Amino acid sequence: MTSAVRFLKVSRHFGAVRAVDGVDLEIAPGEFFAMLGPSGSGKTTSLRLIAGFEQPTSGHIEIFGETAEGVPPYRRNVNTVFQDYALFPHLDILDNVAYGLMVKGMGKAERVKEAEKALELVKLPGYGSRRPGQLSGGQRQRVALARALVNKPRVLLLDEPLGALDLKLREQMQEELKSLQRALGITFIFVTHDQGEALSMADRVAVFDNGGIVQQGTPQDIYRRPKTRFVADFVGSSNVISPDVMTALGGEKRWASLRPEAIRLSGEGIEAKVESASFLGAATRLTVDITGSRLHVMLPAGSDIPDIGTAIRLTWQQGDLHYMDDAA
Repeated sequence: MTSAVRFLKVSRHFGAVRAVDGVDLEIAPGEFFAMLGPSGSGKTTSLRLIAGFEQPTSGHIEIFGETAEGVPPYRRNVNTVFQDYALFPHLDILDNVAYGLMVKGMGKAERVKEAEKALELVKLPGYGSRRPGQLSGGQRQRVALARALVNKPRVLLLDEPLGALDLKLREQMQEELKSLQRALGITFIFVTHDQGEALSMADRVAVFDNGGIVQQGTPQDIYRRPKTRFVADFVGSSNVISPDVMTALGGEKRWASLRPEAIRLSGEGIEAKVESASFLGAATRLTVDITGSRLHVMLPAGSDIPDIGTAIRLTWQQGDLHYMDDAA
């Protein structure tokens, strides 16, 4: 099967800065794919290479089997939704959505019809006569989405599209984007620095660091089986345990990760001392000292919370302890 997007040893350098450095990547048609990483990790530059806003210094890019390098953005069957929406303030919503169709030369009656259908798709029917300044942030984000979808791209690129929204609206838009992607069946490529967003929305995730991909896989694989200390620390709040502490606990002398929610208080197990407790609503996070190292323990709501300074015993399933590739 032809990939929706394929990178073969793709690099993009800006002088001495290796923004993207030898990336290999394959994204399947109809996949919701997330590029996750901190600022400067290479994820946004990779997205811009797919869009055609940047050209690779070396390597090869394919979009549905066709060579992409050298092809300008307007000739690629992709569209981009930006964090700042990039709407035209002087145009009404209908003309904003229909703008790309006008550039393509579509007649007015047909492009109005297509724009109205796109607004219905993003749950904004009847908003065509308003201006961007009359809409909320969430509504403007929907307009930007409609403007991208009206061109019927085979690949939709989303560059931190929910970053400007408040938490509740961001969570609502996450659900709507997932539902829309399933209904349309087109490839979504989503760039974010928010690991919760990537894990909750994507079919697969690529974790970027220093211009390269350090791990790819399903959200479950990356969360439960991080390959490196960077992934364990960045994707969720894992306990990263040093080889010396693992040896003291009777394990292998290797770096390991252990998720806080996998640890349980028990009458038996390894002794620890409670240093602090933080109530988080749905859970309480304990910080404990164990053989001179700090661990976080996540207790579900309703659990008995031990007092600060008390000795407790901890246990976990052996399968929850994951050894990583970092050298000891």
